[in-house]
Order: sequence, then C-alpha cells, then structure tokens
Amino acid sequence: MKTEIIYEDKELLVVRKPAGLATQTSRPGQADVASELRNYFKNPYIGVVHRLDQPVEGLLVFARTKAAAAALSGQLAEGILAKKYYAVICGRPEREQGTLVDHLYKDMRDEGRAIVAGEQDISRFADAKRAVLHFRLAEYVQEENLSLMEICIETGRFHQIRAQMSHAGMALLGDLKYADETVRERSGQLGIRQAALCAYSLEFWHPARKRKMEFHINPSGKAFSGFHFT
Repeated sequence: MKTEIIYEDKELLVVRKPAGLATQTSRPGQADVASELRNYFKNPYIGVVHRLDQPVEGLLVFARTKAAAAALSGQLAEGILAKKYYAVICGRPEREQGTLVDHLYKDMRDEGRAIVAGEQDISRFADAKRAVLHFRLAEYVQEENLSLMEICIETGRFHQIRAQMSHAGMALLGDLKYADETVRERSGQLGIRQAALCAYSLEFWHPARKRKMEFHINPSGKAFSGFHFT
C-alpha cells in the first residue's frame, strides 16, 4: 500500500498521501487512497472528508463511520478542521506575507483547470466561487533562489492554492498545469515533476472523544530537500 497510516481508531484514520496518488477516483483500474484503505481494512465504508490534488502529498483524515463523516464534514464547513501547506516557489516573493482573494471557476477543458475570474468577469460565470488564501515566507535559500512558503486556506476550492499562487506571480515549482515557462524550465533543471505542495499540518476535534487532534509531517518531495524543518 502506497498510503501511510499515521493514526487509526474506530472512528477515523489519518494518513499520509504520497504525491501522484489520487485521493479518490472513478476511473476504472486507477489506484486511489480510498480504495487502498478499503482493501487494507476489508471495510466497504471509508468516508472521504476532504481531498488533495493527485500531484500533492500530505495529510488526510478519513471517517470509518457515517457519524464521524458527518461530524468531520461539519468541522470542515465551519473552518474548524484546519489545514496548512508548504509550497516551493522560484525566487523571493515581493511580499513576505499576505492574503489572496479571488473568484475561481472550473474549466472542464484540458482535464480540468481552475481559472481566476476578474471582477469584470464574475457575472459571466455563475459558478465562480470566492477563494481566500493566506501566505507567509518561511525560508529563502539564496543559493538556489527558491522560497518555502507556508499557506493556509479559508476556502477549499478546486486547485485553489495552485491557481491563486500562479495568478499572483508565485507559481509552484513543478506545477506544469499552472506554471509559466520560466518556472517550467527551472523545474526541469531541478528534476521536479510534481507540484511542490505538501499538506503538512492537520487539526480537528475528534468526533467521538471530543479532544483536539493535531498532526504534522515534514515534506518528503525532492523540491523540499534544501529547506530546514523543525
């Protein structure tokens, strides 16, 4: 099994999803985290609470009961289930911290892509949704001219981090779907073929035990190898 189990009990599972593996897919024959867990535990019910894009590694929580799924989904909707990400970008950002507020809509062409709608375009796209993201420079490595960014999202939109960061001129290293030619070239030079994005922190309240659960990991991807993590 490619998925690593970090924590388990009767109500839920916390796992580390590797980059390149889908959280859940309907494509026949394609592996995904949910299917791996069902097969491993020989349990037909694994409740998907939230997702990570296929190229992204990081922490996910799955429910093992319908009651836990409802409680965790409620926490996600209310912003109680909190996620933090590390991302790597080329160069040093103009602002060391800030907030991005955009409207995103999903373009189903080209295997799906999140498009940032300008204020003048919002009325044309009824499905455009508000997306809010906070970023902070965690570390800059001058020798490589790469920056480690810490990111927190208030909303969970399709490809939100990748699309918003790219639109703001901070495309993720290795993200061939959203990066410009300069970032693509740098990614190729470094041999980075997956989006340099990791969901490294996950916090929520246990739905049955009513205590706060906190999990943290260090990114394992090649793009993160030059940075320091505590």
